[in-house]
Amino acid sequence: MRQERKVLTGRRIGVFGKGGSGKSTATVLLAQTLQKRGYDVCVLDADSTNLGLHRALGLTQAPTPLLDYFGGMVFSGGQVTCPVDDPTPLAGATIHVAQLPTQLYRRSEEGILFLAAGKIGDQGPGAGCDGPVAKIARYVRIQLNADHPVTLIDFKAGFDDSARGAVTSVDWALVVVDPTLAAIQMASHMQTMVEQIKAGVPPATRHLKTPGLVVWAQRIFRESKVKDALVILNRIKDAEIERFVSAAFAEKGLEPIGVIHEDPTIAMSWLEGTRVDAPGVQADVESIVDRLEAVADTTPVSA
Repeated sequence: MRQERKVLTGRRIGVFGKGGSGKSTATVLLAQTLQKRGYDVCVLDADSTNLGLHRALGLTQAPTPLLDYFGGMVFSGGQVTCPVDDPTPLAGATIHVAQLPTQLYRRSEEGILFLAAGKIGDQGPGAGCDGPVAKIARYVRIQLNADHPVTLIDFKAGFDDSARGAVTSVDWALVVVDPTLAAIQMASHMQTMVEQIKAGVPPATRHLKTPGLVVWAQRIFRESKVKDALVILNRIKDAEIERFVSAAFAEKGLEPIGVIHEDPTIAMSWLEGTRVDAPGVQADVESIVDRLEAVADTTPVSA
């Protein structure tokens, strides 16, 4: 029986994975399923290089990036700094959607709220560091009505944003794993990082220029809200591959919370730039949301 209480309301779930793992697909499928269950859902595109997430949600046009709203990158004379060099909070990052100019967000047909942190492809030569995009993803909180929605943040492929501390701002780091050794290793590294943060291991600060910045960096990690690293297996073709990958995680003390099986219609949607609609894996995604709700039901909401 599905829970009447919306236990994922207000939670922030960071979606991570190596390039090609299918993290953006997982973000879309989870958002669609959560919306069907009656949640208010916000998807934040924090992938600074990958394009097309808005189309996968059925939107014809991407919104103006939040990077513009917050004044642009420091590397181009703007106000948004890199969290590695400047860990201080982003001013004005908690925003009611009614306060946002309408060009800064879109709503899908089913009502999913979509925002984009920013892309680096249009920033010009010498502005290729996407730290400011990660900073926006770390700090932005969107409010709807009296509550915050469940927010899914699609991070840049790889480990960069995790190392920048973005993982400290999410309730769970959800790692999407395709059947490759590199993906398995990345999930294991994420688990190790989350365990270290929870154990109080301090961040690297020797590069910071003032004692005040060191204090901020340490505070952010000390007050981290991340509860756990969770794993989803994706693009699984058959039972043999599923057993092999699951066994690899068992050796590392990790149990995937679900499996999304291979569905060729998903690849065609991304190729054509159309809405991802994959009824063949709907049961897979429903099961994953069940597990997320079960985890959330036993985990206090962080301030």
